[in-house]
Amino acid sequence: MTRRSRRNLLLLEIFVILLTCAFMYPLFLVLINTFKDYKEVVTNVVSLPRTFSFENYMQVWDLMKYPKLFWNTLFITGVSVIGILIFGSMAGYKLSRTKTRLSAFLFFLAISPMMLPFQSFMITLTKLSKELHLINSLSGLNVIYWGLGCPLAIFMFHGFVKQIPMELEECAAIDGCSSYRIFYQIVFPIMVPVISTVAILNVMWIWNDFLLPLIMLNGKEATLQLASYKFFGQYKSEWNYALTAVVFTTMPPILFFLFMQKFIIKGMVAGAVKG
Repeated sequence: MTRRSRRNLLLLEIFVILLTCAFMYPLFLVLINTFKDYKEVVTNVVSLPRTFSFENYMQVWDLMKYPKLFWNTLFITGVSVIGILIFGSMAGYKLSRTKTRLSAFLFFLAISPMMLPFQSFMITLTKLSKELHLINSLSGLNVIYWGLGCPLAIFMFHGFVKQIPMELEECAAIDGCSSYRIFYQIVFPIMVPVISTVAILNVMWIWNDFLLPLIMLNGKEATLQLASYKFFGQYKSEWNYALTAVVFTTMPPILFFLFMQKFIIKGMVAGAVKG
């Protein structure tokens, strides 16, 4: 490596470090302000706390009823993501392997909701959910998330299945495997990279979603996001509690992302080696 190349690489590393610091700085501000009282937060937001106190965490834990709402949010997110993965993978696989005009039309029909903003059909969805008795129910909210999350999942699974050799399924069919067994024992394990991607995207979306639970649960504090909102008042915001609630709410999906990203990386590396 020449001296000029080393210099360019060093400059690039410095730029990346500075860019990382710029992105991490807001998170740093949130964390340090969770250890301050309200007066210290509003008077000097960028300084380190004079004394590190966990009083905010203990207060917010009780005020939010964190254990109960954590399990509510986990139930909504887990059941919704599992349903999206199952229905999305099956539909994407079948539509990808069926080469007919009807299949192409159904695929376009399935992914067309991706082009519609949620606000454009929000009122209609609310009325339909009320008619189907899905309002004020965590299970009903799961069904709605299945419908909203499947279009993107079908699109991603449909594209990934095209890369899987058809010979694998033909050999399994010759050995007597049924269609369901071929899918669940051969095709589904191969789709781990796209499964991880779909799972991460939907966990981040559903766990952090505020608007849909607010509408479908009629403002009840049934999720962590809805409970966090009570610290932001019209005339006064309890910033020390609000920032602590933000940390409580955002840490689980961040940890989930850090755990799941290795599966995406493994899938990408495997695809590169195969290519």
